[in-house]
Amino acid sequence: MPPMSTHDPAEERLALFVDHENVAIGARDIGYRFDPKPLLDALAERGRLITRRAYADWNLFREDRRGMVDANVELIEIPQRSDSVRKNAADIQMAVDAMELALTRDFVSTFVIVSGDSDFTPLVGKLRELNKRVIGVGLKGSTSAMLPPACDEFIFYDRLEGIPLREPRGSNQGRPKKKSSGGGSSKPKASGDKPVAKDGSKDPSKPKKSSQKQDLRELERLLTRTLSGIQSSTAGAVQASNLKRALLRKDPTFSEGDYGFRGFREMLRHLADNSVITLNDGPAPGDPEVDFPSAPRDEDSAFQLLRTTVKELMVELGGDPPLSGLKDQLRKREPEFSEKDLGYSGFLQFCKAAVTKDIVEMDWEDEDQEYYLYVEDDPKGS
Repeated sequence: MPPMSTHDPAEERLALFVDHENVAIGARDIGYRFDPKPLLDALAERGRLITRRAYADWNLFREDRRGMVDANVELIEIPQRSDSVRKNAADIQMAVDAMELALTRDFVSTFVIVSGDSDFTPLVGKLRELNKRVIGVGLKGSTSAMLPPACDEFIFYDRLEGIPLREPRGSNQGRPKKKSSGGGSSKPKASGDKPVAKDGSKDPSKPKKSSQKQDLRELERLLTRTLSGIQSSTAGAVQASNLKRALLRKDPTFSEGDYGFRGFREMLRHLADNSVITLNDGPAPGDPEVDFPSAPRDEDSAFQLLRTTVKELMVELGGDPPLSGLKDQLRKREPEFSEKDLGYSGFLQFCKAAVTKDIVEMDWEDEDQEYYLYVEDDPKGS
């Protein structure tokens, strides 16, 4: 593959503006902690981030500062004063900075506004008048209904992979059964498990093991997650060069040489030989198109794992298990499980596919702001 330039005139250039108080409090209210990393990973699949700013009275959000600084987000201090309204001060400063950047930096093509506040709807409209693409980000339960339709794209932060839990959610004890698959005590099983990330990552308190095979497995997951993210946000084929740029935006230190490959194309051939991806000739020599196999590996067994896990949890909990924490339950039974290996961009999409194939059933509960899964009574006992 020919050398690829870091800067591509065709790639999107993104500017990120975070109304931190709005999203941090919204996340806290539903049991999560706002961490920029999952959002930055999602944005890396859409383009190159060149501005990252977050606005708040940071004395009130001291526990969030380290994560923001580690993510290279510029912290804009909006101090609380007795003679002013802090919320309006932060909103105004953020809107002014966004408009200034839009008017003075023509190369910025996309603005990412992280807030669920309808007050930013006029800002979104003005940015689009200036021919800027606008991506909104907010919490599903606390975002104004006016804001998403005003944007070109809207991302619900609480539907991203890997967002951290602040504390165990009460809804994790299950809801009354929708359909029962058998007997069992109605008393929820006590659990001493610590909160885990939404993506089902392992308990960080456990010793971490590493081997070349494990590293290759992590490489597969990184690549398939990135590929599925690009496919979900863009139309058309994904060129190998675009995939490599997205990987570098997620982790600037990424190098295929760390995994024993002499070049990116050799790494792709290895993954194709193992049926992780497929490669087809692209419009440019040496830059193939990358896609998922038409028949993903072990999809049937993954769906069966989901069904079995849901049925077991229905008995354990005495009710329907929530989506939150379910992926971790699958990994307790099958540590290598990852919906990314099957070409799904997220666990929710995988579960919805299982519903479409009549593997499980799933309902949304407005009161809990949560999905619940269950298995219909099966006279055959399958």
